[in-house]
Amino acid sequence: MSADPATRPRTDGERESTYVYGIAGGEQVECPEPLTGVGDPPRPVRALREGRLTAIVSDCPEHLRPKRRDLMAHQRVLARIGERSAVLPMRFGSVSPSDEAVRTVLSEQADRYHEQLERLTGRVEYNVKAVHREEAVLRLVLADSAELRALAEANQAAGGGTYEQRLRFGELVAGGVREREERDARLVEETLLPLAEESRPGPESGGWFVNISFLVEKGEGAEELLTAVDELTGNHPHLELNVHGPLPPYSFVEP
Repeated sequence: MSADPATRPRTDGERESTYVYGIAGGEQVECPEPLTGVGDPPRPVRALREGRLTAIVSDCPEHLRPKRRDLMAHQRVLARIGERSAVLPMRFGSVSPSDEAVRTVLSEQADRYHEQLERLTGRVEYNVKAVHREEAVLRLVLADSAELRALAEANQAAGGGTYEQRLRFGELVAGGVREREERDARLVEETLLPLAEESRPGPESGGWFVNISFLVEKGEGAEELLTAVDELTGNHPHLELNVHGPLPPYSFVEP
């Protein structure tokens, strides 16, 4: 919702405005009592209805920051509402100037929101990140390269080798690890992508060589994805796959 004209990021010094957690389909959506959201003290969550859509909102605290407490509160609200109704999750920090501005956006963009709700109903997001187990991947790199093995043996026989020899060895190892990352990234993607309805790449980082979010159907679809992840790590013990989910499908909400 933050991409819409009536919704914008909050700046310090503004009066209390409306924080938006998500948009639910149907006219009979009710917030379970008591349900609180972001802020200290946490703000009570309420439902704003407009036609056949309901925005799940609360008052927005004056100084909203992405602290763990508020991030967890945002996710908790979406989870509670999602138990009762299909919900289109907004990202943390979606703020509108007023309740009336939220209702205006719901009215103006009703068709778009209904289309997205239909597409995402019954779906969840899983984020998968891949890293190498360092010692295990180094053993594989050495096993794959006769040149590296010979250089390692020569350096060992020479009491560690010269600075240039050690530098050359390190460069070859680093290159081998990069090649292995590219190979294993293809393996992870080719294994998991066919099991998802949609996928989205996450931000690149030096901490992992795969970061992908997958949209899957609740139940059987999620089980198939998790089983494939387990099989990957079982068959390739040098791989460490970190799975975060099930999540509301944040990455698949179109702006």
